[in-house]
Amino acid sequence: MEMKYSEEDRYFLAKKKVGDIKGFYGNLASYIFVNAILIFVNLYTSPEYLWFFWPLLWWGIGVVFHGLRVFEVFPALGKDWEERKIKEFMEKEKWNKSKWQ
Repeated sequence: MEMKYSEEDRYFLAKKKVGDIKGFYGNLASYIFVNAILIFVNLYTSPEYLWFFWPLLWWGIGVVFHGLRVFEVFPALGKDWEERKIKEFMEKEKWNKSKWQ
C-alpha cells in the first residue's frame, strides 16, 4: 500500500528525517566527547580500577539503538509500520463509534 503525499508533506517528512539524523550525530558526538573525558579522569585518578567501561557500555548501547532507529535498519518498526498501525487504530475507533450509535 503506497501513501500519496503532497509536496508539503514530503518536505516536512524530509525535514523531520534530517532533524533525526542531526540529533543522532549530536548524541554520537556527546558520547565520544564525554567518554573521552571520563577515560582521562579514570586513568588519571584511579588507574587501578577501570570504571569508565560502564558508562561507555551503557550509553554506547543507547547510541547504537538510536542509530538503528534513525537509519531504519529494522524497517519492520519503521514509518510504514507506524502508518499501518495508525490506520488500524483509526479503523477500530471508527468501527467502535458506529457500533454504539
